[in-house]
Amino acid sequence: MPTYTVTTANLSLSRQQKSQIADAITTAHNSQTGAPRFFSQVLFTSLDEGEHFVGGGVNNAPHVYVSGLVREGRSAEIKQALMTHVLEAIARIAGITSEEVWIYLQDIPASQMIEFGRFLPALGDEAEWERGMSPEKRAKLSN
Repeated sequence: MPTYTVTTANLSLSRQQKSQIADAITTAHNSQTGAPRFFSQVLFTSLDEGEHFVGGGVNNAPHVYVSGLVREGRSAEIKQALMTHVLEAIARIAGITSEEVWIYLQDIPASQMIEFGRFLPALGDEAEWERGMSPEKRAKLSN
């Protein structure tokens, strides 16, 4: 499951903005990688004033930092298209410039990830892996 952590500094996002950003990240991940939407999760954190430093000094400008942990195996082109979509959406939704959005995407081997109680499948084996879930879990995720 790709996990994206969105951290804000000197910027408060409303619940609606968070929902829009989570949907934009989920949509971007789904459209660029083909992974089911239910695989994506987005977490939000906010730094208090004086907790964000750039170049050794306190940053007072609004800033959004996105750290994405994704299963390895996708091309640089796919990952860059994904990141570009996320960048543009966050800047638009948060009302900041793209210079105030930093995104880092980190690949993790499927063999080093457990989700829903099992190691993740290799790319292309998601359908078989999903069939191994309990019927209750599959029903809940399809809602």
